[in-house]
Amino acid sequence: MTVLNSANPTGKTILLVHPLGYSARNAKNDISRLANIMPPLGLASISAYLTSHTIDNDIIDCYAHPESDNLIAEYLTTNRPAFIGFSCTTSSFFDGVRLAKLAKKIDPAIKVIFGGVHVSALKEQVITDYPCIDFCVIGEGEETLRELICTIEEQRQDVRSIVLRDDTGSAIFTGTRAKMLDLDSLPFPDYTKLAGYPTVYKLPIFNYPTVPNASCISSRGCPYACSYCDRSVFRRTFRYNSADYMFRHVSYLYETFGIRHINFYDDQFTFQRQRVIDFCNKMIKSTLHMTFNCAARAEHLDEELLRLMRQAGCWMISLGIETGDEDLLAQHRQNPDLHMMREKIDLIKNAGIRVKGLLMMGLPGETEQSILKSREYVYSLPLDDFNLAKFTPFPGSPIYSTIKKEGELLGTFHENWEEMDCMKFQFIPGGIELETMERLFIEFYKKHFQRPRIIWGYATMIWKSPDSWLRFLSSISMFLRFAFTNKRMKE
Repeated sequence: MTVLNSANPTGKTILLVHPLGYSARNAKNDISRLANIMPPLGLASISAYLTSHTIDNDIIDCYAHPESDNLIAEYLTTNRPAFIGFSCTTSSFFDGVRLAKLAKKIDPAIKVIFGGVHVSALKEQVITDYPCIDFCVIGEGEETLRELICTIEEQRQDVRSIVLRDDTGSAIFTGTRAKMLDLDSLPFPDYTKLAGYPTVYKLPIFNYPTVPNASCISSRGCPYACSYCDRSVFRRTFRYNSADYMFRHVSYLYETFGIRHINFYDDQFTFQRQRVIDFCNKMIKSTLHMTFNCAARAEHLDEELLRLMRQAGCWMISLGIETGDEDLLAQHRQNPDLHMMREKIDLIKNAGIRVKGLLMMGLPGETEQSILKSREYVYSLPLDDFNLAKFTPFPGSPIYSTIKKEGELLGTFHENWEEMDCMKFQFIPGGIELETMERLFIEFYKKHFQRPRIIWGYATMIWKSPDSWLRFLSSISMFLRFAFTNKRMKE
């Protein structure tokens, strides 16, 4: 039986919140946010699961709607939910804490629950350091949150995969849940709970052919153990939806919301080859006429699969290259074969699919020479696009426990969580200076965009992705202001 707040007049049990991560004032000038606003698919999945178990809930997405403080306050005052839940990344955690304090001020009886990658990595530390948080959900959220809500207070220590306070006030972790959910048993995420869906959400500019488009997740976890990846939520498991479920899911998005392009946000879309083959065959036989993007590891791509994916509507594949220095790469991931990477990129291009490279700068062991080597390698590839992130040692990643031995930390993690968004250097490898890193980062991008082939590639987006150009032109003054501000700051 669901436990409801006795002062709850509407029957609403829980409000689910996706924090913005910084002040709403700054959101208006955040180019990275405007270029990519992804729906909180985890919260939407949890919402649908709770609803299917007769637990009433709503979602407020502060990232898509930055001016949400008053909306949250009004919701809590009007509906008096028994619980409020926050799904936080490392960089949005402090904003979640701020909103949790706001909720407690409005209704001291409300129970505050935190979930997501940050709390799953830090567990008891979160409850110990932040008195406004009553519970943490560790790992996969759907069934754990349902049990937590439906269990009376005296028995909550029996709920697995949560952190709470015992009778002495000490934080305790109840242990890992033994069984994870069968993903095909879950309802589709409740996109209707996301205000403004799908138009308020945006895929990265030049990463899609048409609108409306949307993000979707068809698997959870990754079997690999790269040093820089957080595996605190799904650990090293890999579970996936069947091809039939995937096809029904995209058909639902097409028929309900008019979605024409899907970005599969899986870590390893092609890891289970047969389900991709089956899904592609269903798409080819259908009348949906949709396109899609995905991310994959080079090891799990081959010519036959790529040609089938292209026929099914695959528009772009993102590959984690990370660095073009093979010796550095070998320190951080399995199978650091850059020759194989080049061959697979050629296969993708030959199949008629766009390819995007995903890279990092500042990995432990990085040097000025390795950055220049990486740039030379990337420029030699027939990439259509690339994203260069600033390496961030997140809690939950294997490298986190030893990072202090690898170089210089800018401040402490506890102080700098808001800054840990992969847009700012938080770690400087030994033997290289921050100023050098910043200069090389800017040069990496600047020289890339000055190449004739790249200029022509973006020019062709006028007819390949006209909406991207409209978005770019509508925000061009912001891009120029951002560039001018950065220039003045460096001067």
